[in-house]
Amino acid sequence: MNFNNVNDDAFRPLPGLSNPHLQTMLPRLVRRRISLMPHWQRLTLPDSDFVDLAWSEDPAQARHKPRVVLFHGLEGSVHSPYAHGLLQAFQARGWLGVVMHFRGCSGEPNRLARIYHSGETEDASYLLQWLRDEWGHVPTAAVGVSLGGNMLAFLMGQQQERCLLDAGVVISAPLMLEPCSVKLEQGFSRVYQRYLLGLLKQNAARKLHAWPGTLPVDLPALKAMKKLREFDDAITARAHGFRDASDYYQRCSALPLLPGVAKPLLIIHAADDPFMTAAVIPPPAMLPATVEYQLTRHGGHVGFVGGTLLKPQMWLEQRVPQWLSTWLDK
Repeated sequence: MNFNNVNDDAFRPLPGLSNPHLQTMLPRLVRRRISLMPHWQRLTLPDSDFVDLAWSEDPAQARHKPRVVLFHGLEGSVHSPYAHGLLQAFQARGWLGVVMHFRGCSGEPNRLARIYHSGETEDASYLLQWLRDEWGHVPTAAVGVSLGGNMLAFLMGQQQERCLLDAGVVISAPLMLEPCSVKLEQGFSRVYQRYLLGLLKQNAARKLHAWPGTLPVDLPALKAMKKLREFDDAITARAHGFRDASDYYQRCSALPLLPGVAKPLLIIHAADDPFMTAAVIPPPAMLPATVEYQLTRHGGHVGFVGGTLLKPQMWLEQRVPQWLSTWLDK
């Protein structure tokens, strides 16, 4: 990625550990165990399927608090280091946090012939309306990470003034899906592709065992897949009405929708993100006044570990609440 408009003062990596791959993997060492005890709730969707919610505390006792919804990345969950780390940071600020697990990502396969993808905003939209109806109208923000970040930016650009959020933050999002797909097939980034594809295949296999016929492939075809694009061609695209992976990537990339974002939005990228290319960096002229773009020189993919070896600091857990406080601490 290029270094135009990089903010060198925004994030300082842990000394000696600025390598993007180290930054990408460090949170799994720093945030190995989840110390928060989530309050779980299952939300039934209009089509009779479900998503599972992991709250920072029982919402019945915290309905008066400002809310922050977190949309995780590909095959993520509340157990992802960034997810439970941010939930704890929100709780420390006196906010109520909740992770919405995309269909099939909470450990139990979803029932219908669909999964989730980078442009699937129906479940998130339903959740935001349900939160207001069920728990009342309080200041509400959302944070989207990686795939969940593209989805959140897509939703905010799609809904414009109708969006029920007061503000949003998008972190390490593949805002142009096609170039990011190509990047994951090159060099060391292929290690990440192999890891992510392995998670997707495991999850899809669980779904096929639990609900036969709910995916457009069988187990031998699933096992034969070697690239994320093959998975998106055979499953993501076919299950959701796209012609193929390229059609899905083109129609679900959030960057073209950014001019329509009407609510405050912060987008954070690292210039050394091994999942990204310069194609995800929006031209300044296309951004409305509502969108703030922050490009750091280092940070990797959802890494951003600073501080010292004895006391590492998760920069996102400081930066995100600090930025959101303007709209949540009213």
